[in-house]
Amino acid sequence: MVVADGSGSAGHAERWAADEATRWGARLRVTRDLAVPSLIEESREARLIVFAPGGEPVTALALVTDGHCPVAVVRGRKLEQAPPVEGPVVVGVDGTPASEPALALAFAEASSRGADLLAVHTWVQFSATSTDSYARDHLTSTADIAVEESELLAERLAGWQEKYPEVTVHRVVSRNRPVRFLLEQAEHARLLIVGSRAGAWFSDLSHGSTSQALLFGTPCPLIVVRAAITDEMRTR
Repeated sequence: MVVADGSGSAGHAERWAADEATRWGARLRVTRDLAVPSLIEESREARLIVFAPGGEPVTALALVTDGHCPVAVVRGRKLEQAPPVEGPVVVGVDGTPASEPALALAFAEASSRGADLLAVHTWVQFSATSTDSYARDHLTSTADIAVEESELLAERLAGWQEKYPEVTVHRVVSRNRPVRFLLEQAEHARLLIVGSRAGAWFSDLSHGSTSQALLFGTPCPLIVVRAAITDEMRTR
């Protein structure tokens, strides 16, 4: 479903959504109803809800945090430009089971587009919140932590690479802030996908916040996945 908000980028969002629907054999519906309760209710039956970047931020945020299906915000390298059609699909992987729905969609999207998949995992040192994490950050070398994080990413990807052998996967592990690094990787991507835990990144919509930059400033379409992409959802 596409939310047509009358912005200048709405046409690009509708065409992108039409291509997406064609690839998955899904029905495309365009609505101009921006009422949040209505959209949240409709998300129960939708495979994907698509917004243009020039629309009302609060509406898209509400669907990201409270909706029942993935939410896409479609934009190009610059506002008013068509979304890119070249480059890899980039997926943010936090190393927990919460990443699985995003990985499922990312592999499926990369396969359907004939694109490479760039799996991005970041970690930050000196963010201890417990005795165990303090010991890990302060008593373990940076090199050892990097190896652990690389192994964690490999474990998360293993089953999906077996399911989608046709998808070429590139792994990137970086000691960095996730939002900042994902934005950098998205500069050459055709699609960025993040998982349900990303909802916390969108909790602050204050002017100039990095969360707002991720939701409405990515240089390619962004999909936020809150729920598992089931076989039933793929037929909607």
